Amino acid sequence: MTPRTLIVAAALALCATAASATDLWQVWQAVRQHDPQGAVNLASRTAGATRHEQAAALWRPMVGLSASAGWSSAQSQMNGAQFSTLNSGLSDQANFGTSVNGGTATRWALNAKQPLYNPERRAQSAQLDSAAQASEHAWQLAQQDWMLQTTQRYFDVVQAERRQALVQQQQQAVDKALTEAKDRFALGDAPVTDIHEAQARSRALAVQAIAAGHELDMARQVLADVTGLPIQTLKLQAPVGVAVVSTPEPLADWLQRAEQNNPLRKLQQAQVDAAQQEIEKHRAVAAPALDLVAQASRERISGSGDFGSASNTQSQQMVGVMLTVPLYTGGWRSAKLQEATHLHAKARAELERTRLQVGQMTRAAWLAVQSGQARLVALDAARTASQARLASTQLGRQVGDRTTLDLLNAQNDASAAELAWLQGQMDTMLAQLRLHAMAGQLGETQLQTVNAVLAH
Repeated sequence: MTPRTLIVAAALALCATAASATDLWQVWQAVRQHDPQGAVNLASRTAGATRHEQAAALWRPMVGLSASAGWSSAQSQMNGAQFSTLNSGLSDQANFGTSVNGGTATRWALNAKQPLYNPERRAQSAQLDSAAQASEHAWQLAQQDWMLQTTQRYFDVVQAERRQALVQQQQQAVDKALTEAKDRFALGDAPVTDIHEAQARSRALAVQAIAAGHELDMARQVLADVTGLPIQTLKLQAPVGVAVVSTPEPLADWLQRAEQNNPLRKLQQAQVDAAQQEIEKHRAVAAPALDLVAQASRERISGSGDFGSASNTQSQQMVGVMLTVPLYTGGWRSAKLQEATHLHAKARAELERTRLQVGQMTRAAWLAVQSGQARLVALDAARTASQARLASTQLGRQVGDRTTLDLLNAQNDASAAELAWLQGQMDTMLAQLRLHAMAGQLGETQLQTVNAVLAH
């Protein structure tokens, strides 16, 4: 275990025992250690990286050994042969015959082959390299999506906690208003409709409280599943501000970064390259190939036959080059070439579609960041105004200038403004992260920047 892992484990253990607040950075570290999605991403990346080795292996020698043994029979007849001996001289019209009616046959062969020139294999090698690059881009895309998903899950819990707290706070205020309405009605100072309105609002809030509790339980469970932290320790820190760049860079700069570095676009480009190599591979099927070959083999059969015991042994060794020229494939090559051509056109169209989508998403994220600060200012002003309205309505209700319904509406508006302000903060921070993701720059540095604006 590395020192960094020990530090992370100690921090998480301290968080679990002390039940202290947990920030976004601690949640991300726990997710990296526990969420199976990380293992999925890493395994996919590692598997894709092996394609580089596969591409290199296509140009290395291939060596194979084969051996066989079994029962066999053989017949051989040679007529009109010519041979000579040292004492008798040259003899013509000799006949030879051998036979093995049942015996043992053995064979072994050692073959080696080294490609020298092979256009089809060259296209396969380039295709494997493109596939390896595609897996790297897919891993970067998955990592960014994983980080965005973790942030979204974190904010889901924060939002659910705040919604439940506000509903409970509103429930207490409505119950208090209901008690006051009953007391005033008993004194003849308020109509019975105030009681009915307060009771109706109280029952509605009771239903909302149940729904808010269920929503919070689900959000906490999802986050606990991917972090491995007990649910009771998930006391998350809410944002108190938003880290917006004081002088945002122009949209054109972000669009250029997205065009160059967006992992989805780069992934699609790698797929286009692989599709092009598929075309080259099928074009090269009809091209000649030259290989350096070497072979050593031995065959032997022995047993008894028509002329008594017999055996036959053959040995062969060869080193040289082999030229292969495909002549006719029955139309298979042309059909595969047409298929590859159409798939390449599809990949190019998908690349163009991805380029447009990335540009649109980059522009949307940039605009969301641009408008985020102004939106937060407006939401904060609305929150302040709703709190002031609630205070004045409470005072007016005490002196009889406001009705119970006015007070309940003011409380509802204050709660809605509080939730809208919190949601605006989280939306702006997520927009910042998405903008960096579009440019292929989302990493732990950007996550720490967002984490810095959480309450401590």
